[in-house]
Amino acid sequence: MAGRFARLFIAASLLGIAPAASRAASPAPAIDAPAPDFELTLVDGGKVALADLKGQVVVLNFWATWCVPCRTELPTLDAYYAIQKKHGLRVFAITTEDSVPLGRLKKLFAALTIQSARKIKGKYGPLAGVPTNFIIDRAGRLRYAKAGALDLDALNALLVPLLNEEG
Repeated sequence: MAGRFARLFIAASLLGIAPAASRAASPAPAIDAPAPDFELTLVDGGKVALADLKGQVVVLNFWATWCVPCRTELPTLDAYYAIQKKHGLRVFAITTEDSVPLGRLKKLFAALTIQSARKIKGKYGPLAGVPTNFIIDRAGRLRYAKAGALDLDALNALLVPLLNEEG
């Protein structure tokens, strides 16, 4: 399955992608503090807010089509979510600005189990790079915020303890 994602990312990369634009400067969210409210606009036009996810462990993954580490991380996150969603995990892949136009990514989005978002309203930035992940626990506290790809070992170390907590 990872090979399919890699081919889709490579195809997207060949479409002429510009680097992601910087997000407007704002203070970075604080670890172990209440997570900033957000509203995601999903690729299908639906909306999801932090309040809708109460009691779940949430990963907000900011990625870009031109990002080489994202090509490895996104399929790993997708497979991890498919296994852990029954334990209360939610993962959202948020496409950064200046990535390939969303219409060109339909095949990739259709292949993902995780929900894809085209826009976020909320104080999640500025991003130091992509991929960047924000992890919110069941109580709505921000537990992790860092640029860099997560592998399976990191996902287990970060998420299993949170998934084992009661909400």
